[in-house]
Amino acid sequence: MRKPISQLHPVFYYVSVNLRRIFRRLIWKFDSKKYAATYSKDLLKYRVKKHQSVLLRKLGDNMHLQHNKVVNLRLAQKEINNILILPGETFSFCKLVGLPTAKKGYLEGMELSFGEARSGIGGGICQLANLIHWLVLHSPLTIVERHHHSFDPFPDDGRVLPFGSGATIFYNYIDYQFTNLTPHIFQLNFWFTEKCIEGELRCSEELEYAYHVFEQNHAFVKIEDKYFRRNEIWRDKYLKFQGGKVVERICITKNFARVMYIPNEIEQIE
Repeated sequence: MRKPISQLHPVFYYVSVNLRRIFRRLIWKFDSKKYAATYSKDLLKYRVKKHQSVLLRKLGDNMHLQHNKVVNLRLAQKEINNILILPGETFSFCKLVGLPTAKKGYLEGMELSFGEARSGIGGGICQLANLIHWLVLHSPLTIVERHHHSFDPFPDDGRVLPFGSGATIFYNYIDYQFTNLTPHIFQLNFWFTEKCIEGELRCSEELEYAYHVFEQNHAFVKIEDKYFRRNEIWRDKYLKFQGGKVVERICITKNFARVMYIPNEIEQIE
């Protein structure tokens, strides 16, 4: 398979990235979206969903990158914490966080690119995007842009959420965005504990519905000499005050990704 031009030489990559960033800035300036930009230290009354994500994971000899990631997460969290998403507004991760740079205090962290894990300034802040996406999946908010990695670099290490339920970002053209098409105000709130980053999605009104997100049809597949991982992410919408009656079940996404390690169990071989 022929490589994209951007991968043939660092100059081509630099030009490609900057052209895409310019194009995104033009979109931000001229599109019709109203982007969320209002903050409030006063938390909205009702909690929609809460979740936590472990900060440090054992990933070989790169623990210093994990510790750097925590620094990066704290910097990114400050730009998003307590943001309000008013009716009709769109949340943009990249627009709020901005470009991670060393000047801003960001360190070398682990990032996934071109099928491999490597270090880069600001690496690891995708973990915050993953947390936000999981919270949003449990709400009536509408996801309008979401990207995920096309490969699985490491075996599961205490994974809690289904594979492929995260959201990757790369300033600014690989963004994570959702829109509030409801009449209610929503708010994101985050804080750090000794071992985790914790977050919650709050709302100005108590919602009649709640959501359950789950995985189906998970399998590791071997095709010729390569391994792949697949699954489906589903969501139930149910009535909170009517015995949890399910009123809607939809498949949110189907994942199929290259696995960069040898799985312990291969459920299907083709």
